[in-house]
Amino acid sequence: MALSYLPTHPHLHRFLPPNFKSSTVRKSVLARSSNGQDASSRGSLLLQEKNSFPGKPEADIVVIGSGIGGLCCGGLLARYGQEVLVLESHDQPGGAAHSFKIKDYEFDSGPSLFSGFQSRGPQANPLAQVLDALGESLPCAKYDSWMVYIPEGEFLSRIGPTEFYKDAILPLSATATALPPLSIRGDLGVLSTVAARYAPSLLKSFIQMGPQGALGATKLLRPFSEIIDSLELEDPFVRNWIDLLAFLLAGVKSNGILSAEMVYMFAEWYKPGCSLEYPLHGSGALVNALVRGIEKFGGRLSLRSHVEKIVVENDRATGVKLSSGQFIRARKAVVSNASMWDTLKLLPKEVVPKSYRDRIDMTPQCESFMHLHLGFDAEGLREDLGIHHIVVNDWDRGVDADQNVVLISVPSVLSPDLAPPGKHVLHAYTPGTEPFELWKGLDPRSAEYKKLKAERSEVIWRAVERALGPGFSRDKCDVKLVGTPLTHQRFLRRNRGTYGPAIQAGKETFPGHSTPIPQLYCCGDSTFPGIGVPAVAASGAIVANSLVSVSQHSELLDAIGI
Repeated sequence: MALSYLPTHPHLHRFLPPNFKSSTVRKSVLARSSNGQDASSRGSLLLQEKNSFPGKPEADIVVIGSGIGGLCCGGLLARYGQEVLVLESHDQPGGAAHSFKIKDYEFDSGPSLFSGFQSRGPQANPLAQVLDALGESLPCAKYDSWMVYIPEGEFLSRIGPTEFYKDAILPLSATATALPPLSIRGDLGVLSTVAARYAPSLLKSFIQMGPQGALGATKLLRPFSEIIDSLELEDPFVRNWIDLLAFLLAGVKSNGILSAEMVYMFAEWYKPGCSLEYPLHGSGALVNALVRGIEKFGGRLSLRSHVEKIVVENDRATGVKLSSGQFIRARKAVVSNASMWDTLKLLPKEVVPKSYRDRIDMTPQCESFMHLHLGFDAEGLREDLGIHHIVVNDWDRGVDADQNVVLISVPSVLSPDLAPPGKHVLHAYTPGTEPFELWKGLDPRSAEYKKLKAERSEVIWRAVERALGPGFSRDKCDVKLVGTPLTHQRFLRRNRGTYGPAIQAGKETFPGHSTPIPQLYCCGDSTFPGIGVPAVAASGAIVANSLVSVSQHSELLDAIGI
């Protein structure tokens, strides 16, 4: 699609590609092995009844929550031979990445923009490395672009080599990707799995960059805006565009995101031959692959198993208590995949050091979301409709302003089985910009709540109408679901429905994975490396690695060729 209108900017060509132109029914999960048959009896998917817990109420490691971080952690621990039990409050695994079905439409609840699933080796996406370790594949549809609608007009943004990649990213990418996240662990064993193993490749990358490049590599731990400043990129459009990508990736703009995270993402998106990937059968297929991996190696996943509190005995985390009253013992460790604020709520107040509590209470939070899920008739829509669309209403307000940016995903374009024949499924949302305070204390059954829901979702409806064109009509929708921060808080059990910590690079750092409570660890977007699917997969892997011996960890790295 041609650009309607876009002013000429002196530095624009450096960043843009060469072709730049102007009541829900949950779907049950069938855990299957990698060959498509029923999962091995070594592992199992458990559904808890109201007052009883199925299976043995103990394990070596108990994982609270089946988000991507928790599933990656549980899967690797099972692969290491640990007895693992993952406890999930809801009837679907996946956390923010779970899928659900209504009226034969299958919806993604969260992330849908993926890349690097098919990559292998030391520089692969951390999630791809975990899937590789678990012996699981994830068939994907490939594509290379998304539509962008901005005040100046609209354009098709493609990934692939650009001058920006050559000037700013390539010199730093070798260093940013030299250490595979799967090699990291949270103890002194890291000297063996990282320093001894990858020092030669790091040294080689520094030599290739020369003194100036090696000095520039120190910026990887600084805000990405400093790299942009060093390139003297002052053009407002370019700065706004980079802010948008940073915000979508980590919930903060370029002056708050770690350069290493942006360089890693750009290296993946703008290298020769790159592509974006969408899992066939939806994001639920990714979750199911991780569940299969857990069960294949004897791990267990128990749904409808809500953890009410973490049990601490003799100053150590020894298990969890479920809302049913059942105690589940953890012989070696408890791992929380909940946010830092929700994990804190699970701990007895008297065992939490004041300094730890204060740090969590003082950590700023990203705002929440408005969601719109639609199932609708595809008749009258253009045939070249793409999967992803980004709408920015006003650059001057900033990409982090509420009601200003809307993301739209139409995954049935690439995976038609997500919708009935001749139909499409759509998920649109405001990305972590909806103020929770507007909704705090409202009764979801009240007229006030329903009125506010209609008002605050209108900006999403208008964005959808702009992206889909005149062939779309609200009246043609078979399914209309509007979600609010209270929906986000309830179904994902996220404090304030938050996107995650709003931690600014250069000012603060994401917490590590250990806690002041011995045998209690944390993974997910409240821990290093932060927000985003690759980041939470890496966090789960780091915790799993930290709970086994260095020799076991090294053997795994050898097995998957990193």
